[in-house]
Amino acid sequence: MEVASQQQTHAGCETKDSNMAAQPKSGGSHTVIDRIGNTPLIRIQRLAAGLPNVEIYAKAEYFNPGGSVKDRPALNMIQGGERSGKLTPDKVIIDSTSGNTGIAYAMIAAAKGCRVKLFLPANASPERKRILKAYGAETVLTDPGEGSDGAIRDCQAEYLRSPEKYFYPDQYGNPANWQAHYETTGPEILAQTGNRITHFVTGLGTSGTFMGVGRRLKEHSSTIQLISMQPSSGFHGLEGLKHMPTAIVPAIYDATLADDNIWAETEDAHAMVKRLAREEGLLVGVSSGANMMAALKVARQIKKGVIVTVFCDAADKYLSEHFWDED
Repeated sequence: MEVASQQQTHAGCETKDSNMAAQPKSGGSHTVIDRIGNTPLIRIQRLAAGLPNVEIYAKAEYFNPGGSVKDRPALNMIQGGERSGKLTPDKVIIDSTSGNTGIAYAMIAAAKGCRVKLFLPANASPERKRILKAYGAETVLTDPGEGSDGAIRDCQAEYLRSPEKYFYPDQYGNPANWQAHYETTGPEILAQTGNRITHFVTGLGTSGTFMGVGRRLKEHSSTIQLISMQPSSGFHGLEGLKHMPTAIVPAIYDATLADDNIWAETEDAHAMVKRLAREEGLLVGVSSGANMMAALKVARQIKKGVIVTVFCDAADKYLSEHFWDED
């Protein structure tokens, strides 16, 4: 298995000299890109009450500078384009996104002096659209009824019209997506749990997190159980997640990696988001709520274990959602 290293190289897209500060002689990070990764692992306490022999932890990916788990693969894909020569100063980064990968692209591109054009469903949260605008990204809003699949199709059509203009990372088909998690997220989880993890639970979107972390964990120990989570149908409100039976299946997805799968309802995820805020003091996004729900389901099925899930982003991108007003 060939795995690309996620090195912190900052050769940018600008044709002029970079205006970034020179590397300080003493140690320490000095750019926003250096802050990607090494996120905390947070223990879930009150929601896990009554499960004395089970520990539940969440990888708090919203501590990344772009606010989500997508900072890792976005950086790795952009760096891969730079190393290969496919991303040159005259090209625009183009891709489809449900929001978070686009925000990560936009943040990294701003730091590097690149231009970005992103296709995302028109029903993406207003907060995500504003963040993209704030970073200076060009956005194309696609048919909300077609979800992320419609954004993929429209993006591919635009790229094929003028391939010479663009660098197309293709987050759904680029191995650098899952390799970022194999190289960074997986080893971090092993280190933070003292190699005690027994179950890994997370949702499927591009599937990069599940594929990369899962492969790294299975390489460490074949007894670690990998449980994927998906929306229960193709019509759902879990932004960023895919119902694989009815969606365009990402090229990087391997259905044989999961030991089990849990189906999630949008309303249950909304309820869990509010519980996490009010009972754990953790203000997280909707996919994180679905992940927590799945982790708790696994916890109730086992007698003993160390479960790790992923809190993909924070709630600041979803505060306009109506479910917050429901008791």
